[in-house]
Amino acid sequence: MSGERILVVDDEPKISRIVAAYLEKDGYRVNVVADGGAALAAVQNDLPDLVILDLMLPEISGWDVCRALRRGPPTASVPIIMLTARDEIADRIVGLELGADDYIVKPFEPKELVARVHAVLRRAGQAPRPAASASRTLQRRDLAIDLDRHEVRRADQILDLTRTEFDILATLAGQPGRVFSRLQLLDAVQGEAFEGYERTIDSHVKNLRRKLEPEPRRPRYVVTVFGVGYKLDDHDERAS
Repeated sequence: MSGERILVVDDEPKISRIVAAYLEKDGYRVNVVADGGAALAAVQNDLPDLVILDLMLPEISGWDVCRALRRGPPTASVPIIMLTARDEIADRIVGLELGADDYIVKPFEPKELVARVHAVLRRAGQAPRPAASASRTLQRRDLAIDLDRHEVRRADQILDLTRTEFDILATLAGQPGRVFSRLQLLDAVQGEAFEGYERTIDSHVKNLRRKLEPEPRRPRYVVTVFGVGYKLDDHDERAS
């Protein structure tokens, strides 16, 4: 029995029952609510280990619930899987840019949903595997990346990153200067079982830069290598 607490937010009772039944069969503890306001209240009352979030909800939309959860601790790091009938690529991109860890389109296969839950929770509970190092904190320029606490500091400021953003940064920081393709980053942060789009990495990198870079349009840390992917530039630029 895994025992992790899953909050299911969906206003379709049939879907909620199916999702809850499959998750409970796998050992998860499930709480179900049917609207956005109830979702926010449930998260505040008992912080879940993961949220499965429909987008088209009464009162407060799933988009706004996601925005609210990502505003700051302690909810900012709670993994979110969006489960929705909205299947346009633009919707997927918006969802990922808002900070969702995964995006599943209805109709869906319940066993696949459970597998995605496994994958997201596994990433949430494991430190990334960068290059071998005796230290559990990676020091890159003025960044301190604590692999055990999943915490990033730039100078004295703690950066409020989602788990996926943290995993991308830790993966790049593990081998500074190495260029990772989008597929390599997708595999590193989502796991082999995840069947997603390479370009979802771009959405997560965009969010990461917004929080990490002094000037996101002119990144100093996470650098694009056109036609290949991304790398962490650990060249320490000294003020002249």
